[in-house]
Amino acid sequence: MTSRPEAAASPHLPAEQGRLSRLLREGPFHEALRAAIADSGLSLDRIQYRLRRLGTPVAPATLSSWQSGRYRPERKQSLAALAALEDVLHLPPAALSALLGPPRPRGRWLPPPPDHPGLAETWSGRRDISSALDAIDTRWDDTLTRLSCHNRLDIGPDRRPTALTSRRLLRAEADGADRWIALYRLDSPGPPPRVRLAPPCRLGSVLEIPEDGLVVAEMLFDRPLARGETVIVDYTLEHREPRPYSECLETAIHVPMREHLLEVRFAPQTLPAACHSFRTTALDTRPRTHPLRLDTSGSVHAVALAAGPCRFGIRWEWAS
Repeated sequence: MTSRPEAAASPHLPAEQGRLSRLLREGPFHEALRAAIADSGLSLDRIQYRLRRLGTPVAPATLSSWQSGRYRPERKQSLAALAALEDVLHLPPAALSALLGPPRPRGRWLPPPPDHPGLAETWSGRRDISSALDAIDTRWDDTLTRLSCHNRLDIGPDRRPTALTSRRLLRAEADGADRWIALYRLDSPGPPPRVRLAPPCRLGSVLEIPEDGLVVAEMLFDRPLARGETVIVDYTLEHREPRPYSECLETAIHVPMREHLLEVRFAPQTLPAACHSFRTTALDTRPRTHPLRLDTSGSVHAVALAAGPCRFGIRWEWAS
């Protein structure tokens, strides 16, 4: 059996040292932490081991969430672990904790970090749609917190999708938000579906890109929202022509969301042989899947709670 040191000693490039020093001075916290861990040469498992030896255990998943910016240490136990972590990483005392700033308000779902993927980046699948989105007012997208969303796809007896109904609850994090931007893409190129919007919202600009099977719609509120106000957006997408047999319902979650519910309702005379949910992020090498069981009405559903940026969906298989 051979052994090897936890981290081989090697000189660091001046540029790397300079970047870490700058992040420790200016932040943000999660980038400074990520750079300090990389500079140390220690794996998260080894860091966890050393913290446990110091009496301040932290799970690798927690360290990962601190590095990503999704969460940050705020509770007394977490701050004690952070102080120990600074020692493990050979940093000056309070080098990281000084970057935290005041505690975040509790009981609220915070807006996404500034480096989250935007609408164009998330939806530019088969082609770049950045220029197309210039015709749509997307400035309020980052200020609307997604509290919940329920998407339901109806599948007809011919195994083809007939309509997608979406209902979501949003909260304004700044004064002035007056619209929601909805995007929907077909599995294959073709005329995008019609948008039916329930009152009190009304349709604004609607952008259709048939070669990409994409529709982008402005859904205007009845009035601009004040900070902290909530609004329900309820709409249905109706297909204009018969679609190919469908085997998937997928959504792109590009900012954090408390609850995202997907439901597929099958015609009782044509039920699938098997169904499963899946979720994948940029860090996953393969989707995480979970089998689903049809209920007595011929429906399946899957829910993603506190989901960050990911692709989330339901797939099914038809009997031959």
